[in-house]
Amino acid sequence: MSRRTLAILAAIGATTIYGINHTVAKGVMPNYVQPFGFILLRVSGATLLFWLISLFGPKEKIDKKDWIRIVVCALLGMVINMLSFFKGLQLSTPINSAVLVTITPIFVVVLSAFFLKERITLNKGLGVFLGFVGAIGLILFGAEVRQDAPNIPLGNFLFVINATAYGAYLIVVKKLIEKYHPFTLMKWLFTIALIINLPITLPDVLAMDWASIPLWAYGSIAFVIIGTTFLTYLFNVFALTQLKASTIGAFMYMQPLVGILFALSTGKDHLTITKIVATLFVLVGVYLASKKPKPKI
Repeated sequence: MSRRTLAILAAIGATTIYGINHTVAKGVMPNYVQPFGFILLRVSGATLLFWLISLFGPKEKIDKKDWIRIVVCALLGMVINMLSFFKGLQLSTPINSAVLVTITPIFVVVLSAFFLKERITLNKGLGVFLGFVGAIGLILFGAEVRQDAPNIPLGNFLFVINATAYGAYLIVVKKLIEKYHPFTLMKWLFTIALIINLPITLPDVLAMDWASIPLWAYGSIAFVIIGTTFLTYLFNVFALTQLKASTIGAFMYMQPLVGILFALSTGKDHLTITKIVATLFVLVGVYLASKKPKPKI
């Protein structure tokens, strides 16, 4: 099997895990763990796993000039991205999160145009517009009265922050991935993220009543640490060694499908007209924004 095929399978695996995560993580917040406390568990667990797995990788030294980029990547991909997503998931619903995180490719297009001077075609411009219409529609008109979703508009807005940060992370981390082994890169990114996240997230972990947490909730927490954090970041960083950031972003098409089907099958969420219409706008927008222009003859 070629490395490109493995990279595609890794991207599919990461997207599938993310799709399931919307419902699994929501199920234990905030009754057993607060959103920010969850982030400390995620980052510390992943840091430990990446340091262990790095023992089997090459021994590389980070160049001094790359440390600033590594810190920026940690801030975007493991601090802002994670904190905004999990707080948003506590406030909103699994289906809303599954839909809104798919606008990451749109932000990749916008940020690439701004920082990398990549040209935005008519298709991409229309895609960006439609994606934002869908996102704004969910933020402004997606409110419901739900005990498990106390502030859906704010939660949806935090999902947009999450997608923006992750889109920027995919762009900034690309040069590092071309230079360092994935194990080396991930262990340092998560170590720095752990240091930054610690003062923000530690109070929520200290407040946890570990004795009252049922076994199924421990299973959910383990899924988020091992699956949603360790495996997805490992899969995506490997996929980026063979595929473009925009290609990785396009795999997010799968995420709302997996997320919605899993949420519906477990009875944790339901569809509304607003969600359906917004989803269509977002998916069409992402498709247009990610579509490669036809080569000129």
